[in-house]
Amino acid sequence: MRRAAPCAVRGLTALCGAGALLAAGHVGRAQDVSGGGPAQAALSAEGGQIYKDICQACHLADAKGGGGAGAVIPALAGNPRLADAGYTVGVVVKGRAGMPWFHDMLTPREIAAVVNHVRTHFNDFPGEVSEAEVVAAIAASGVASPD
Repeated sequence: MRRAAPCAVRGLTALCGAGALLAAGHVGRAQDVSGGGPAQAALSAEGGQIYKDICQACHLADAKGGGGAGAVIPALAGNPRLADAGYTVGVVVKGRAGMPWFHDMLTPREIAAVVNHVRTHFNDFPGEVSEAEVVAAIAASGVASPD
């Protein structure tokens, strides 16, 4: 079986991610909610919804990834690389291999919410990522912020 060209896989992945984003209608900006308690519960629910709207199209509902047509989508569940919150934020902000970047589609708050969801719901990694840490990661990456 012939493997797909890397650029074709990246294009298909970006198209899937963008399509999932648009199909779900998740293009609005989140309101700023900070603090713990009910606000933290809302942020956690928001992260879960973003995962369902965007990430699960490729990484699947159980976050175990998959493959086909030459593409390999890595598992997020049980992935030791996600223990490093900075690495996880960096992948969402800048993309990696066939995964598109989301710094211009999601707010820093939304990126923090989905990263926290993946690191706690599908894994048991301590420590939460803050919106400020995502803003700093975007600034350090050299990518333009949509704000």
